Amino acid sequence: MRFAVLTVSDRCAAGITEDKSGPVLCEMIKDLAELTLYEVVPDEREKIEEALIRFADAEKCDFVFTTGGTGFAPRDVTPEATKNVIEKEVPGIPEAIRAESLKITPRAMLSRAVAGIRGKTLIVNLPGSPKAVRESLAVVLPILPHAAETLSGKTLDCGRPKP
Repeated sequence: MRFAVLTVSDRCAAGITEDKSGPVLCEMIKDLAELTLYEVVPDEREKIEEALIRFADAEKCDFVFTTGGTGFAPRDVTPEATKNVIEKEVPGIPEAIRAESLKITPRAMLSRAVAGIRGKTLIVNLPGSPKAVRESLAVVLPILPHAAETLSGKTLDCGRPKP
């Protein structure tokens, strides 16, 4: 399995601050999948969309994880950019993340993160803080192998492999 990480942050893209969330994502998933791409872009819808499309279509990543841009700030547009490029929404993933995160902080209900499918790629928005990335990705990691298998067309009903 192959994955990409897209950090969405004006400050990181400008070199003002160091990205700490992207590396956390890379570290947590490295034993499950191969890192194909890691990029940092500013909070600009067009740049986010371009990267997501390239990661899914040209690079054929199984998973693309974004970090950042999912809150209420005026420049937080990651969910909108994601919705523009996905073909099918997968609401259960952000619902599960929010449900688990609500056990930790009531601020979890303020997340606007989305998840969806483009071609054979699962795109998942995650929060921007390293702590929230760890907590959120821990919710998602167990389902990734089955998600990749299903998206590849190698499963039938109930997750049984094709004969």
